Amino acid sequence: MDRQKFIECFGGIYEHSAWVAEQAYDRAPVDVQDIDALTKALRQEVDAASDDQKLALLRAHPDLAGKAAVSGELTAASTSEQAGAGLDQCNAEEFARFQSMNDAYTTRFDFPFIMAVKGANRHLILAAFEERLNNSRETEFKTALEQVHRIAELRLAAWFATGA
Repeated sequence: MDRQKFIECFGGIYEHSAWVAEQAYDRAPVDVQDIDALTKALRQEVDAASDDQKLALLRAHPDLAGKAAVSGELTAASTSEQAGAGLDQCNAEEFARFQSMNDAYTTRFDFPFIMAVKGANRHLILAAFEERLNNSRETEFKTALEQVHRIAELRLAAWFATGA
């Protein structure tokens, strides 16, 4: 697979962060038929990035049930993931609670709350919000990055499953 096709296919695996795929491709040949090798190559780029790059990666993620979702500005992957967790079906009270939690979290940590929501529902997500708001910034930075990696793994698995 040439570089352009690789980035076209995998540039969105990490939300609005095509640099991950670009750097993985440029660093070494990646076997795109091997999901484990591809996952590892992409993850290594993030793990080797500076803290500023990692923070930018975290900040590239949308709020859960946030304004971007309401206005239709999410990526297709984020839209699908949030809908799968029922976030598109929040009532007014739940939506207000998500807004409040998003604001509190971003104020405390300076990046959005990130959670791989596949298999979760809005009640579990709100509970995770409350629990994680008690973390230190260092712990939450690591937790958010692990969630970003989990989202990437799920997106890669979906890509392989559809034979895209």
